[in-house]
Amino acid sequence: MLVLITGGAASGKSEFAEHAAVSLCAGGKLAYIATMRARDKEDAARVEKHRRARSGKGFTTIESPFAMPGAQALEGFDTALVECASNLLANVMFEQGVPAGEAVNRIPEEIAGLCRKVKNVVVVTNEVFGDGCPYGESVMEYISALGKINRAIAKSADVVIESVCGIAVFLKGKGLVEL
Repeated sequence: MLVLITGGAASGKSEFAEHAAVSLCAGGKLAYIATMRARDKEDAARVEKHRRARSGKGFTTIESPFAMPGAQALEGFDTALVECASNLLANVMFEQGVPAGEAVNRIPEEIAGLCRKVKNVVVVTNEVFGDGCPYGESVMEYISALGKINRAIAKSADVVIESVCGIAVFLKGKGLVEL
């Protein structure tokens, strides 16, 4: 099963994603695929906050900032939580210099490949499209690419949830996953 959870900053999407992954796994082995790279103290604090939040829930963290892990790294896992597609895209575009069009094709393909390796995949992504502010060309290219990636994953997903002020709004697949 593929679950996509989207929402704005601090909307509760990570908490919903963790609950969904634990619920889907039903006692199996959980992978937490971490895509964020801590570049400063604020980033490091966010990483630590997420580690504390998932502590004791049975996740094994796999650091994977530029691509989804291979089959060998995921051997024996039942469920994978990808946190998050937004960071993955930023890393690929801005650190590796991958063109947006290539990333738009690559990331959904990697998520599809992940779905072939483990029974359940939960993907967290961000809603970054609503502020209406003009940005520079590279940021607008990132925003457009993330929108295309989110749409591609949502199209394939069994469940799509938007986290709004800590409330899960099911856009697709209501009742297929417990939060």
